[in-house]
Amino acid sequence: MGLPVHGQAAAAANPRDLAPAAPLRSRHGHVRTPDTRGQRGPHPQVRYTGRQSRPGGDKGLFCFPVLPSYTLTHQWLRELARHGGPRGLVAVQLRLPDDEAVTVGHYSNRPGRTHVTTTASDAVRRVAELEDPRGWEVFVPRAVTRSEIHRLHAVRQVTGWRYFPDSNGKPPCTCYGCRVRGEYGSQRLRRRRPHPLDGPAPATPVLLRRIAEAGDPGDPAQLRATLHWLGMRRRGPVGQLAHLAGHPDPTVRTALVEAVAGWSTPGVGELLRQLSDDPDEDVREAVDLTDRLNPA
Repeated sequence: MGLPVHGQAAAAANPRDLAPAAPLRSRHGHVRTPDTRGQRGPHPQVRYTGRQSRPGGDKGLFCFPVLPSYTLTHQWLRELARHGGPRGLVAVQLRLPDDEAVTVGHYSNRPGRTHVTTTASDAVRRVAELEDPRGWEVFVPRAVTRSEIHRLHAVRQVTGWRYFPDSNGKPPCTCYGCRVRGEYGSQRLRRRRPHPLDGPAPATPVLLRRIAEAGDPGDPAQLRATLHWLGMRRRGPVGQLAHLAGHPDPTVRTALVEAVAGWSTPGVGELLRQLSDDPDEDVREAVDLTDRLNPA
């Protein structure tokens, strides 16, 4: 793959004449290595074994062409770094034949940006011609050998974007699908910007008071909303919710099944067995979907 490496071969007229180098990592050109301060040359794991394919899934490596812009070349660094692991990423540059089969596209895989199969030289050309190459990636569907590794070097750890390109200045989404469980600052962020459906949920005593205030047998809408919040917990007061198994509204009984299904609290199995004989088909189906009564 070939574009200038920090200005090298800048006078070449054709990408095929340029040094075919691209930063590489376990995903986009960057790898984590143990502390190598005082050690000269590449880390031994990279120097002697190359970079191996990913275990499971499509085997291969993600990388990105070396562009004249340092920031664009190493744009993926901050996004990769926020996913945990040892601190400090380094860039690995590799050389590939111009006719190497690779795929290139945007990580979102949206229409017009879907991954296409092409050659390494054409992938470099496509990325270089983009007005905004942020979020694009090249996938090499095989392991990279020791002889193909060209350079290993340190990179500035504050380069690139996080979450998605142009995310800076936009309020972060705290929905269940976007948030990263256990990420640094995630709990504080959720408390500051609670999601209307995904929480954080009110405290259990508050939710139990809402159930009591709903009356007898209780307003279905209020009970369903309260059970939705209780369902986000890993454990809960099964005994204080058991009376809802006799609620006349089947949507409340279905919500009860969905709320307690993921709990590890003793008594959940007995409650689900009781609801498995419910006269309403939707309630029985909800119990079947939990797989709690018929473990594999």
